[in-house]
Amino acid sequence: MMLDTLGVGLLGTRTPVFNVTFQYSKRYQEKKSSSVWGRPGSYLPSHYAAFVNGVAVHSMDFDDTWHPATHPSGAMLPALLALAESLPSKPSGLDLLLAFNVGLEVQGRLMRFSKEAHNIPKRFHPPTVVGVMGSAAATAKLLGLSSSQTMAALAIACSSAGAPLANAATQTKPLHLGNAARRGLEASQLAFLGLEGNKHILDLESGFSIFYQDYFPRHLAEVSPTSQYRWVLDEQDIAFKRFPAHLGMHWVADAAVEARNKIHTRQPNADLSQIKRIVLRVPSSRYIDCPLPATEHEARHSYQFNCCSALLDGEVTVDSFGSKMMERKALKDLLLKVHLENPEDNQASFEKMYSEVVVEMANGETYTARCNTFYGHWRKPLNQEHLLRKFKNNASTVLSSDAVDSIVQLIDSLETVTDCSVLGSCMQFHKHINHSSESYYSAST
Repeated sequence: MMLDTLGVGLLGTRTPVFNVTFQYSKRYQEKKSSSVWGRPGSYLPSHYAAFVNGVAVHSMDFDDTWHPATHPSGAMLPALLALAESLPSKPSGLDLLLAFNVGLEVQGRLMRFSKEAHNIPKRFHPPTVVGVMGSAAATAKLLGLSSSQTMAALAIACSSAGAPLANAATQTKPLHLGNAARRGLEASQLAFLGLEGNKHILDLESGFSIFYQDYFPRHLAEVSPTSQYRWVLDEQDIAFKRFPAHLGMHWVADAAVEARNKIHTRQPNADLSQIKRIVLRVPSSRYIDCPLPATEHEARHSYQFNCCSALLDGEVTVDSFGSKMMERKALKDLLLKVHLENPEDNQASFEKMYSEVVVEMANGETYTARCNTFYGHWRKPLNQEHLLRKFKNNASTVLSSDAVDSIVQLIDSLETVTDCSVLGSCMQFHKHINHSSESYYSAST
């Protein structure tokens, strides 16, 4: 999870939204503190480094996901690495791993206290709710806060939680992860200085439960060497994305590729302009139903766009969301032929949903394909080879090959690293690249 997050974060440093937040945060620059990823010699106060690096992680919607639905790593790892660099006594890799797992556990447990959280979200973007709490818990652990200070950190963080889904499919959505990382870190730093909050924030109807209408917290078994306590991460894999788009798009892309393969098996030289109609059967979800996307962020949240891109190209990649590919006449013509259906049995849950694509040709032939579990889902996780390839493809757009290899080696042996802050410096050893707003589309997954 750490390796994947660092890779998509490095790739995200080449996006317009990262550049804007980086320029904003530089206004608050002071003496050397925490590294800005992909920007050699650039340092920010720890909370602003956490912010811009968190924005980078989610700038292309390429970061990890699990169930119930949230993006767990991007809300914590930028905060943890920024904090590690700023501390006078540098924590070890084992300290980092433990803090990371604590933050994951808090996010996972909070979401499992709500059935509503098990579905594709309708009101709040989950990383803004549980992500900021995970960031606070993780950084509190790395800071060595006491139990009472940690409770205060969670209470403080809760007052920075929550963002409406109306800003999905816009440039503001990546700020959700940056804010979660930053606000969680700030909460821990404020608690360390003695700021207090409501000690019962996780239990009250007017506390954390405002975010989930059916939220019902339960006591956890005491953790001890002899207990049977199981961490949330022990019970489930993480979903890693093969291309940068909303998770729901990965079912659609796999089904569309299968339909395309069926067409070309029957007609090797098939003219896809002869497609008469496309029926796309997916769960009902307004914020990922965008028939004619005008921006890359809308395209990343469009069932229709990802279906048509996969049909035309046989895959969806980083390049698919560049202006050149989005402006193709063939794509725009195909988008007009898509008809969306929401079958009652297709639940809006990343655990239970499916995608079915039906392609009707002008000659009357019909091709149908269905995806129940895409490759990369927690039921069908990426193998280590493909995960490593994804990281190297992403990181090499920004870093030198030596730096890329160094990060892989550090992550592989993190439990033996004596100073985890070296990861921050490795994230700055770049090669000469163009940081223009469109440059990141030269990369390919």
